[in-house]
Amino acid sequence: MRQRTAVVIGGGIGGLTAAVALDRRGWSVTVLERAAASPPGSAPGAPARNGAGIGLAPNAQRALDTLGAGDAVRALGARYDVGEFRLPGGRLLARMEQAAAARRFGGPLLVAHRAELLALLAARLPEGALRTGAAAVLADPGEARPHGRPARVRIEEAADGAQELTADLVVAADGIRSATRRALFPGHPEPRYAGFTAWRFVAPAPDRPFAAHETWGPGGLWGTQPLHDGRVYAYATAAVPPGGRAADGERAELLRRFGSWHHPVPALLAAVDPAVVLRNDVHTAAAAPPAFHRGRVALLGDAVHPMTPNLGQGGCQAIEDAVVLAHLAAPDADLTAALTAYTRQRLPHTMEVVRRARRIGRLTTWRSRPACALRAGLMAAGARLAPDRALRSMDGIADWRPPAGTYASGTRGTTSAAQPKEHE
Repeated sequence: MRQRTAVVIGGGIGGLTAAVALDRRGWSVTVLERAAASPPGSAPGAPARNGAGIGLAPNAQRALDTLGAGDAVRALGARYDVGEFRLPGGRLLARMEQAAAARRFGGPLLVAHRAELLALLAARLPEGALRTGAAAVLADPGEARPHGRPARVRIEEAADGAQELTADLVVAADGIRSATRRALFPGHPEPRYAGFTAWRFVAPAPDRPFAAHETWGPGGLWGTQPLHDGRVYAYATAAVPPGGRAADGERAELLRRFGSWHHPVPALLAAVDPAVVLRNDVHTAAAAPPAFHRGRVALLGDAVHPMTPNLGQGGCQAIEDAVVLAHLAAPDADLTAALTAYTRQRLPHTMEVVRRARRIGRLTTWRSRPACALRAGLMAAGARLAPDRALRSMDGIADWRPPAGTYASGTRGTTSAAQPKEHE
């Protein structure tokens, strides 16, 4: 039987996960990533000294288990016993116990460095499968019916000139500004501004200890999470008009907004290199798309269900998408049926996560003193009356389980072991 071919547009977390998953299912995979290879820290698959973190809830960890990557990812994730919710002056509002999260969802909540995860996934692809500096656009979605025409992808920026690839399947993981989504569904509304911008950076840990925390203030929040190597991932949001940039740099803007907040915020801002502070406006899906596929093309991750970061599920849902798609797209599967099932399984689930994240995001934009006092009172009272309240927002999300078998260290050969590549 002829080996089926897949082209993945986009070498981010969703795209690389899809490529690894399809490779394990027996597909011949090519990943086209727009970014060119560059010094460590920015190229797909390269280790990073700066950049951003990513939350990996148990649902994403279990999805990665199906690829045999779960244990390696857990080794990249920092573990902490307690997560706290505070006010800018330091007052404790609520506390989330990791042990309670593990009991409720079947595993801990982890934070890893995004670039380290990308490197781990890229290393699991066949040599030459990942092509950087290759800006690709969909030329033809093809027809998924048996003997229908293949999809075509045009590489507009390639080292050896313009090229065109044909494929049995195209996976569009080209991000929130997805040109593929616009080509497939030209009348569908673009993602809309969520009402706030976000800053992210990684910095050396301060001398004084601190607990992982998220601190909510007027019109924004600050989060601090440890990484496995002793560094710290910090993020912040603020309700501001879109498109803004600080004339004197984003570190200076963070100092103005958060420099007087409780430890370790001032220490982290003092330690961070201004050049590594990232700022991005936050967008969310304006409406559910008609489908997650058309022709021979499947959309995944931010390309089809962009969401606010308030549940830490953007990357996790992209990983889920990738694993479900590869599970359905067996080498001998009817592609029309597989892609229809992919839409049926993923569209309602991910759009519910979008809605939940958006609701929490709106709460973070409250500015007035009475509204913020009410919010703090509700958080504190909820923590006293229902200690697991902070975890409830993740019910039906963090407890998701993949359709394929998984394995963790020490369980190879058991009934839960993942299936090997079908072409091996």
